[in-house]
Amino acid sequence: MVCIGFSSTCLFEVSLVQHEGLRFSQRIQMLSTACMPQSYTLATTKKCKIIKAMASPNVAAPQREKDPKKRVVITGMGLVSVFGSDIDVFYNKLLEGESGISLIDRFDASSFPVRFGGQIRDFSSQGYIDCENDRRLDDCSRYCLVAGKRALEDANLGYEALNIMDRTRMGVLVGTGMGGVSGINTAVDALTHRGHEKINPSFIPYTINMSSALLAIDTGLMGPNYSISTACATANYCFSAASHHIRSGEVDIMVVGGTEASIIPSGVGGFIACRALSQRNDEPKKASRPWDKNRDGFVIGEGSGVLIMESLESATKRGARIIAEYLGGAITCDAHHMTDPRSDGLGVSSCISKSLQDAGVSPEEVNYVNAHATSTLAGDLAEVNAIKEVFKDTSELKMNGTKSMIGHCLGAAGGLEAIATIKAITTGWLHPTINQDNLEEDVTIDTVPNFKKRHEVNVAISNSFGFGGHNSVVVFAPFKP
Repeated sequence: MVCIGFSSTCLFEVSLVQHEGLRFSQRIQMLSTACMPQSYTLATTKKCKIIKAMASPNVAAPQREKDPKKRVVITGMGLVSVFGSDIDVFYNKLLEGESGISLIDRFDASSFPVRFGGQIRDFSSQGYIDCENDRRLDDCSRYCLVAGKRALEDANLGYEALNIMDRTRMGVLVGTGMGGVSGINTAVDALTHRGHEKINPSFIPYTINMSSALLAIDTGLMGPNYSISTACATANYCFSAASHHIRSGEVDIMVVGGTEASIIPSGVGGFIACRALSQRNDEPKKASRPWDKNRDGFVIGEGSGVLIMESLESATKRGARIIAEYLGGAITCDAHHMTDPRSDGLGVSSCISKSLQDAGVSPEEVNYVNAHATSTLAGDLAEVNAIKEVFKDTSELKMNGTKSMIGHCLGAAGGLEAIATIKAITTGWLHPTINQDNLEEDVTIDTVPNFKKRHEVNVAISNSFGFGGHNSVVVFAPFKP
């Protein structure tokens, strides 16, 4: 609790604010009663107004969900990645510490100060997208359709199975940070050089929400269908939202994840303008190096990662293979800056704490973190500071960075990293964080440097944070009946 008094000045210090066990001081700008409109002063005439600033630190002992209607399990996974579309191949490449980063050849990047990324090559949609749509669609939607349908197949929810199910109780929620940017570019080019008559009539329909819609149209899933866009936190936001649809009893199954295809001139150029990208053109495979002292920005990637999230009751009833359990998640906002994280990591530490509370687990139960770890100067250390704030004893904690090998896939990052997290749970192996040559002194947690490690995961969290201060954390664990 914090007591805020309205003085004759507009600035004063509020200290020792309690936030789920965290203590910090914060300078707050507040209007005094002299500065405030009458409608505001009526509520503040008492000498001291008591405000519950944040959640009480006195949290009851955690308790996991037991109701099979509200327990959320993972029954399928699908992806499109720089390592292809096979889940096992994808994770084996990660375990081997193989970098998927290479020079861009999709367009002429010779004049760009950054000429490399996690570009997908030899992508095939055969068997998943009809020829007409395959020619018409942006890669962002194509990746989503393939990853989503592969996830449904993995969950034994192919077309024959879907035909006998109640598809009004099945939804789709696949988000994207940037959407079909190439389609926007094409429309702008047509408008600029040839006039509005030459704009493709598909331009408006194929906007940011259409990946989820197209997947539903192809599969007949009639439950909740929309797209979330919270930059690089997008997929985790989708997981969190989907779990609420299931736990509320609204649906039994959600097809959930993220998709992105931004390795195009405006996508790469935009991040260059933000000064966010590594410029290690001579050594692209060594460019993404989370927590290393010589990091100089992130490496842009692309792809799609999709999970089938399902109530335990539904999965049991249809005899589904249960891969892992989604225990919970949380979202918060830094409320700080468009691109820079809070240096104190408060928004992130708050998000981690809230995710554990939602999951019904204590910090001591968590022994693996799939970190956001983009390889940016400020972001990497801010995340570590937040993790250390929540997990006081990190001696048993392992933390790795998937982006060191596949780059930062923006809206798809959380989806692909959730799959990596779940594979760590099911295989007992953690992939390395590659390019760990000169670790920052403040990083005292085991980052699984350069080589894979055997590790039995008890509870795992996967972090994703986006421009705008969007924070998201999701919690997975081995399934136990």
